[in-house]
Amino acid sequence: MKIIVLAQRNPTVSLDQMRPHFEEEVQAVWDLYTQGVVREFYTRADEGGPAILTVESESVETARKALESLPLVEMKMIDLDLIPLAPFKSLTHLFAAEANTAQA
Repeated sequence: MKIIVLAQRNPTVSLDQMRPHFEEEVQAVWDLYTQGVVREFYTRADEGGPAILTVESESVETARKALESLPLVEMKMIDLDLIPLAPFKSLTHLFAAEANTAQA
């Protein structure tokens, strides 16, 4: 299952409090990448800020468990929003309409 993970800084934590942990956090993300859990990682082009990850996992719960090892998550400095993805099936309606038109 592909999962998008949006990280958000805990509003009670300042960026200065987080900075000393950035190197350890990046290393932990890299470790999950080499294990095949994290597949891609990004930051917003318009604002910067916390990371956006794509994760491959059996379930949201399995992904959540793996991501709990991230230092900023362990220290409750960031919160993660895990969004499971599924194939976009609404295109079926478009193709069905084209097939019906062609048969008429």
